[in-house]
Amino acid sequence: MRTRVARHASSLGSWEMVSREPHAALRPHVVGYCGYTERTVAPLRRRESASTHVTLIISFGPSIDVLDDTGRARPHVSFVAGPDDSWAVTEHAGLQAGVDVKLSPLGASTILGVPTGQLARQVVELDAVLGRVADTLTDQLAEAPDWTGRFAALDAFLGRRLAAGRRPPATVTRAWERLEETHGRLRMDALARELGCSPRFLTSRFAETVGLAPKTAARVLRFRRAVGLLGDDDGTGLAEVAARCGYADQSHLSRDVRAFAGCAPAALLRHRLPDGGGLADAGAAVPKRPRRARTAALG
Repeated sequence: MRTRVARHASSLGSWEMVSREPHAALRPHVVGYCGYTERTVAPLRRRESASTHVTLIISFGPSIDVLDDTGRARPHVSFVAGPDDSWAVTEHAGLQAGVDVKLSPLGASTILGVPTGQLARQVVELDAVLGRVADTLTDQLAEAPDWTGRFAALDAFLGRRLAAGRRPPATVTRAWERLEETHGRLRMDALARELGCSPRFLTSRFAETVGLAPKTAARVLRFRRAVGLLGDDDGTGLAEVAARCGYADQSHLSRDVRAFAGCAPAALLRHRLPDGGGLADAGAAVPKRPRRARTAALG
C-alpha cells in the first residue's frame, strides 16, 4: 500500500498531508486515510462540498469551528460528519493536526454501529458515537511514532469494528453498489425494478442506511465525479464534463455545483488551495441548511 505525501509552504503557511488507502480487507467500507499537520499565518476558512461519505476527524490539536447558517462558529475537536447534500464551512485559528478517515455510508453503519441516517447532515462528537474507546483510539494514534504506525492502528481498529458489526440489508447494499458503478447515472424506477422492490421501499430503506435518499445520493455522486473531472486540468470544458456525467447541459451542471458547493464552477476551481489543501471559502453565504451539532450519545 503506497503512502502519498503532499507538502506546501508559502505566505499562507505550511501543511503536510499523508494519505494511504486502508488495508484491502477493509475496502470498500473504508475509503481512505489522510493524516495532516497544518500551520497557517492567519485563521483559515474552508468550504466542504456535499458528499456521500462519512468523515471521522480524529484530532491531535486544537478545535476546529463549523459555521452554522447565522455564521456562528461551533467548536469541535474529534467528530463524525455524516453525509450531506449541502456544503459546510469550517475554520481554524492557525494550527491543526490529526487524521481524516473517510468511510462509505454502508461501511459507516457497520463500523460505527448506528444507521448512517442518524448521522446525515450532522456533526457529532466522536465519543458520542464510539463511547470511551474514542479517547483510547485518539491517544494511540497521537502517541504512535509515525504515520505507518498510525495507519496500521486504524486498520486494526476498523477491522475489528467491521468484523463485529451488523451488515446493512442486501437490497440497500446492491442499490449503493449500482449507484457507485454508474456514478449516479441511473434512474430510480429502473433501479427499483432491477432490485425487485418498489420505489417507496427502496427510498425508505436506503435513506435509513445511507443517510440520503437514493435520488439525492445519485445527484451527489454525479456532482463529485464532475468536480473531479473539472479539477483534472486537462483542458476539458464545462459542457464536455456535463455531457460525460449525464447532465442535460452545462447549465444543469452549474446548478448542481451551486447547490452542492455553494458557488459557481469557476469559483470552485479558482479557490482551490495548493498541494491538496482543499477549497478555501471565498466568503459567500454559509449553507441554507447547515450541519447540525449533536453531543448526546446516539442510539
